Order: sequence, then structure tokens, then C-alpha cells
Amino acid sequence: MTMLSDLSTAIAEQVRAASSTVAAIRLREHRHLSATLWQSDVLVTSAQSLPARDAYDIVLPGGSTATAKPAGRDPGTNIAVLKLNDKISEPQNAWGEAKLGALALALGADGEGSASARLGIVSIAGREWHSQGGGKIDARIVLDARLNRSEEGGPVLDANGARLGFTTFGPRRQVLIIPSATVERILPLLLKDGRVARGWLGVALQPVAVPDALRESAAQTSGLMVMQLAQGGPCEQAGVLAGDILLAVDGEPARPFRRIASRLGPDSIGRQAQLKLIRGGAILSVNATIAARPAA
Repeated sequence: MTMLSDLSTAIAEQVRAASSTVAAIRLREHRHLSATLWQSDVLVTSAQSLPARDAYDIVLPGGSTATAKPAGRDPGTNIAVLKLNDKISEPQNAWGEAKLGALALALGADGEGSASARLGIVSIAGREWHSQGGGKIDARIVLDARLNRSEEGGPVLDANGARLGFTTFGPRRQVLIIPSATVERILPLLLKDGRVARGWLGVALQPVAVPDALRESAAQTSGLMVMQLAQGGPCEQAGVLAGDILLAVDGEPARPFRRIASRLGPDSIGRQAQLKLIRGGAILSVNATIAARPAA
């Protein structure tokens, strides 16, 4: 036996052991999306690629079929949860921590009851980050591997077989991993309420340059122009007007937009936010009470 042979055997064994946690969600004829069996009757997958339906046909490991209903969806963390009508075998729940440069296995479903496997390297293992939708992702993990569209949503394993999370596509088909820690944090909320309530200011914003005459007093060169206000929303009630330029929220510059999103987590609801604005050539501040984002 050689080192390469040992590695090959170990990879094959990891895939065999984990293939029972991969299912296929039928989207239409000859097209499916992968999902990860997180609990005995719960599947998680990539929310961005799962069309909204009342029920889904599922191909389980081994080729048997089942029906699942949507249990919740959180665009902020890109997690969608489906509840199977019947329980199947309990998956292993050990989850690991991604390490830069480490090997990882990304599994997907082939649509017929078997799994596919991709070997990659963790090319980025960074700190927590916030999505444009305001969701906190517990770690920024990028996998240097190439996936087919149908493999999105499948589990990712470390070299010990522990689950790092599940796959989703980022910009330019970059393979991102939604960490197990994020799923474990969001899943109970989705199973309970079907959604994650996050803060909302009720305003549509567009990047804009700060007028030259105000750059020194504003202490920044760019902001976000208020393009539209939700009727009865927090900003409208606070007196914000269309055409105002938002400079900062609670003293933090408003650009990039993720800075605002990061301040609108579930614990922000009901809190007052101080908004620094430009209006009519003057700088002013108003206070807006953050509300819960309306359900879609």
C-alpha cells in the first residue's frame, strides 16, 4: 500500500459514510438540487436556488422517494429548510471547523439516489461576515472546487468526516460553505417561525457621492441616497425624505451597505438608530425606531 492508495481509500470511505445524508430535490424533469439531511426528518439546502412551492418531491439515499414541505427560509443566510413527511435514519451531527489549506469533500446528489463527490481545498477560512440581506454567517469559507448546479446544497466534510456545512454558489460561481454553526443557529428559528425576523428601516437606498462643498463637514466622500420610503415604515415616521443622503447609522459610515445590514440583526428590533443625513445642503440627525422586516 502506498500513501496515495491510503488517501484514496480514506476518501472513498468518507464518501460512503456520508452519502446517506445527501438527497435530491426534484425541480423539474432532468433537473434537481442537492440537499443535506440535517435531522432525521429535516433537509437544508441553498435558499437562492430553491423555487417556492407548497411541496417538493425528494429522492432519498438509495433511490426511494418522499414528499417534503417547506418549513422555513432565510434569505439573509441563504438557508432553506424542508420537513420530510416521515423520519429516516438519524444523520451524524458532528461538525468541524474549516482550516485554511485543508482538504474538504463536497457531496451532491445525482438525482437517482446516489451521491457525487468533489475534492477541494479550503482556500479562504475567514471571520464572520454579513450578507446583503443582513444575515450573519459565522465564518467566510471558500472551497477551491468546481461544482455542478445540481450539487449545490450538499454537505461538505473535513478530513475527519465532520460536517463543515453545506455548499452554495457565490459571485462568479465561487463555492461558498454555509457553516454548520450558522445552520445550527438559524434552524430552530425556521422550524419554529418559518422565518428569521430582522431589523428594517423601510428605505430604498442608492450609492451617491457627497457634494464637494459638504465633504469636509461630512468627513466622507460618499453616502446612500434615499430613493423610496415604505409607507408607515421607520424612516418615514422619523421624518426622512426622499432625496436625503444617508451618511451614517449610529456613527458608523453607511457605505458599504453591509455596514447597515450588519446592524439590523434580530436583536436590533425596537432599538433606536441615529441617522446622519444631508438635506438641502445641511447635515442633520434624526432617530428612527427599527422595526421587524415585514414577511415576504
